[in-house]
Amino acid sequence: MSLTSQEANARGLAALRDGDLALAQQWFAEAVALDPAAGSLWRNLAHARRLAGDAAGERAALEGALGVDARDLPALVRLAQWFERAGDRREAMLRWSGVIQLGEQVTNPSEELSHLLAHARDYCAVQGAALATPIRQALEPRYDAFGQASRRRAQAFIEHSLGNRRIYPNVCAGLHYPFLPADEFFDDHHFTWFDQLAAETAAIRGELEALIADPGEELIPYVRMEKGVSGSQWDPLNHNLDWGACFLWEYGRPNTPVLERCPRTAAALARLPGARIPGRAPSAFFSMLKPHTRIPPHTGVTNTRAIVHLPLIVPPGCGFRVGGERREWILGKPFAFDDTIEHEAWNDSDQLRAVLIFDVWNPHLSSEEQSIVAEYCGMVDDLSGSPQQG
Repeated sequence: MSLTSQEANARGLAALRDGDLALAQQWFAEAVALDPAAGSLWRNLAHARRLAGDAAGERAALEGALGVDARDLPALVRLAQWFERAGDRREAMLRWSGVIQLGEQVTNPSEELSHLLAHARDYCAVQGAALATPIRQALEPRYDAFGQASRRRAQAFIEHSLGNRRIYPNVCAGLHYPFLPADEFFDDHHFTWFDQLAAETAAIRGELEALIADPGEELIPYVRMEKGVSGSQWDPLNHNLDWGACFLWEYGRPNTPVLERCPRTAAALARLPGARIPGRAPSAFFSMLKPHTRIPPHTGVTNTRAIVHLPLIVPPGCGFRVGGERREWILGKPFAFDDTIEHEAWNDSDQLRAVLIFDVWNPHLSSEEQSIVAEYCGMVDDLSGSPQQG
């Protein structure tokens, strides 16, 4: 009468308890042959081979278990330990990274798993740093000489490949236009009018300072949630002038009092190739962030637009992040970004920070595509009876 895989496994365990490693391996190998789809049998064989000092056999058995189920966490842990003992840092990092990815999905990890995850993170951090230093030293001078677009992408590629940078996708709360590049910051060459805008910095800042001195009713909280809406990250800023705004245009509607008080700013905006969609675009405003105030990470409405910042009042201690890239505002130096990629801002100084913010078309949209977007928005708004802001 032939044995079952369970019976062969039981005999292997008994031999293991008796210290007969050769017999244990024989029985575990028999069990695997009878049921090769059972990952636990492969792991038992790997354990016996390790005790017997058969490193190659142990690795083959662990890979057998993972061949059955690539998410076999115990087998992945043991294979990560195998490569770490063998001194193969690259393969060990790959396996420990897999352990971290799977282990973090466990709701209530055991104390043993918690220790393993801590070791995995420490190992990956140390080895990653050791690998990163010579790679950066060799490649940074190469891509530093690239043009703006190639340099940003090459740097992001290296840092992402080294595990030091996350790549963020577009997250659109409204319109999502397919197949546009998920640029965090758009390259300056898309905006040939940046120098023209920068030349107006002093005049625009002067008009802003006059508004700050006498804001009247034109300064309003940027975050204005409807009554009864709470429980989100925006609660601390809701109806709060810690993040204030003076709108020149809001969803395609002119704010005449502010435009009249800021003629140089209005003229500068009028010269730009912005979107004109009734009830939706353009929007342009002075954004005022009070001292020690943070705008939490968030995403915008549509990737059909680019958001432009012209820094006007920028004390030290202010910063801005889009996806995996952080920047400081520099007085009079505009930049553009995709606000459907997670972004945040902070003012850790003791002074006010102020920026002119407005939207233009995403530069990757052709003029034909821009017209399709505008016509679609107009038809939706006409058929629904009210513009869908954003």
